[in-house]
Amino acid sequence: MSLTIGVDIGGTKVGGGLVDEAGNVLATARRPTPADDTPGVISAVKDVVDELRADRDGIEAVGIGAAGWISADRSTVMLAPNLSWQDEPLREKVAEATGLPVIVENDANVAIWGEHRFGAAAGFRSSVLYTIGTGVGGGIVVKDYLLRGTHGVAAEIGHTLMVPDGRECGCGRLGCLEQYASGRALTQAAREGADREPDKAALMLKLAGGEADSITGRQISEAARDGDEVALAAFDSVGYYLGNSAADMVQLIDPGVIIIGGGVVDAGDLLLEPVRRHFTAALSKRATLPVAEIKAAVLGSKAGVIGAADLARSRG
Repeated sequence: MSLTIGVDIGGTKVGGGLVDEAGNVLATARRPTPADDTPGVISAVKDVVDELRADRDGIEAVGIGAAGWISADRSTVMLAPNLSWQDEPLREKVAEATGLPVIVENDANVAIWGEHRFGAAAGFRSSVLYTIGTGVGGGIVVKDYLLRGTHGVAAEIGHTLMVPDGRECGCGRLGCLEQYASGRALTQAAREGADREPDKAALMLKLAGGEADSITGRQISEAARDGDEVALAAFDSVGYYLGNSAADMVQLIDPGVIIIGGGVVDAGDLLLEPVRRHFTAALSKRATLPVAEIKAAVLGSKAGVIGAADLARSRG
């Protein structure tokens, strides 16, 4: 049996899994992420790897997914703002600490690879993933090839232009998709709507103790399920921007499937319905031609671990 280890380095935890060639997670381990302590992160990764390979022989390699810009040779984290890393030789350090071959990849890239091989995109040769959380991440597979670009930093879909001269983004641009289609954008739309039309946001405001600024994503979902107009409008706003971005992906690469993942997809059809509706409207002139399906991710938080482990297996 071919066994590799996938590790997902997040802002709060380092999670890992022992994964077989069929994408099954046989064991898991996790440690807190000491985000401001690079040697501490390496130590946490080593501890996760050591726990997962204890009393097991034949572990082939380690794949690591990290939020940030990864070099084309899958060795160096060129920039990871959440971990205060710049030009961090992560592959070399983890390989030295564990004695195993290591590859490093962007967190959204390992997630799309997991879904492509074993999840919602299995059976489709070309696919796109949007990860909707605090920000918007992206991954693209074309003809079974993970699209990484010349410098290893392709598929930053969240930082494509959506609104000319729009909201300022953390990347330095104005009007990026992330500013209109992320979990943060959902909350912003709901809070602004509640301030503007409190009568139509009565359910949501009740859940938030009457304070618009206290509205959370979970409260937006709960209120929307009960028919709160402003909560539903917030999901429709996010769906509008995601649907139109997905339509752009159809025009660019013609994928077989477009997957929506990340924490916000837990809202289910509250998010997916407006995404599909606006996607269809944006492609109305292509109504007689085949277009991508839009599906929810199915691997959840395991996608990154599974994808990283599978990429490590092939070193590809």
